[in-house]
Amino acid sequence: MKLRRRPDPMVLGFQIAPMVDILLVLLCFFIVTWSFARKENELDVKVPNAEHATESNPVVNQTVINVRADGAVVWNRKVMELPDLGAKLKELSTLFPDYAIIVRGDERVPFRHIASVLDTCRAAGIWNVAFATSKAE
Repeated sequence: MKLRRRPDPMVLGFQIAPMVDILLVLLCFFIVTWSFARKENELDVKVPNAEHATESNPVVNQTVINVRADGAVVWNRKVMELPDLGAKLKELSTLFPDYAIIVRGDERVPFRHIASVLDTCRAAGIWNVAFATSKAE
């Protein structure tokens, strides 16, 4: 009686193409989530607590201006002087009339620094200004 011999199973090596596909998908995922998570929040600015604070969703025409405890104004991770900030805000207000500014002032900053940022926004023609607070725990 003649029996058929089964062929030896073919051992496949490490498949690199599926691994590259998975790594590219993970890379794209982390790049996209990193860019969304990269909000303009300075870590050394501690905003005051508010009892009825709500979290807002960022929109396209919106910028965060941070005012540190020493009175330094930070925009796009750069410390700016008020005249330079006014010039940039003037450009934005001419391009986008409903441009929104969120002022994140440190809880220890004197109000005169916040008022000077507000005055700069108003002089640039920006009327949509909000203040950032954190929810009381």
